[in-house]
Amino acid sequence: MCGIAGRILNAPGKVGYDLVELMHAQEHRGADSTGFAIYGIPRDSGYVVRAMGFERECLSEDLEDFHAILKEHGSDFVDDPTWDDTRTRHYSVRMTITDPVDVARWTKAADEICERLEVQSVGRSLEIIKDTGGSYDVADKHGVRDMIGTHGLGHARLATESDVRPNASHPFWARPFPDVAIVHNGQITDYYTWRNRLEHKGYRFLTYNDSELIAVWVSDQMKGGLSMEQALSRSIDEIDGVFTFMISRPDKIGFAKDRFAMKPLVVVNENGEIAAATEEQAVRRVFEDDDVSIINYDGPCQKGIWGVGNRRAAA
Repeated sequence: MCGIAGRILNAPGKVGYDLVELMHAQEHRGADSTGFAIYGIPRDSGYVVRAMGFERECLSEDLEDFHAILKEHGSDFVDDPTWDDTRTRHYSVRMTITDPVDVARWTKAADEICERLEVQSVGRSLEIIKDTGGSYDVADKHGVRDMIGTHGLGHARLATESDVRPNASHPFWARPFPDVAIVHNGQITDYYTWRNRLEHKGYRFLTYNDSELIAVWVSDQMKGGLSMEQALSRSIDEIDGVFTFMISRPDKIGFAKDRFAMKPLVVVNENGEIAAATEEQAVRRVFEDDDVSIINYDGPCQKGIWGVGNRRAAA
């Protein structure tokens, strides 16, 4: 029942605002939690890290321990971390860091304190913001509307398979691959089979949400030499279940639909600017022209890739 969305602009702009509207239009599909993956103007070096802590009163101690792990892996804070100032028990923190010697090894070490502070995304441009509540609530708390970027994903979650917790919501980062995120509507029926295989290859999962699996699965396929299009095609043949998912990278957004085609996806593509969502009424929040052409991907075994244009143009 979840709702998903994707947005691409031809140049950096208020992609956060558009994604908030796309998800607000689909809030009836799931208001347990809402999340956004936003790609800003890419950094030449260093990473933006988004993390979630679970005991606000331990924030200072958590950041001290996280900083120590960074330094052990040849990295450091570029500037002081910032965090939300609400009264919720959990907190969201944003950090910019210099390049660790090895991102995968640093991520594995940082995950050792994940019960206190959990990394949600790492990227030159990617930032994942997610929390419990509806689109406007999450946007107000984390300033999503004002985030500038070229493209991104959104998700409204109705929890069916795992807890209603802020870190169990979408989008998911494809741990430990920088700048890769996913949103998913559906259910993966061979989740535990694939999770076991990927864990034996050294990957780590921090939730039991089946969507987290897809992000790592596709990235692992690409690490093995497949193109994104080839990995999307293979997912249709090798992953069991009913699903429509979108996966994003710094230069593109791809999607795939399973062989049963039960989870909808509609798309508007106007001169390279794209809005995609589970429901048509959502994309019309962004493209209000009655004459706009709506593409309805209602058939089975479909996939596609949308490229991103000028990433460094002025907003």
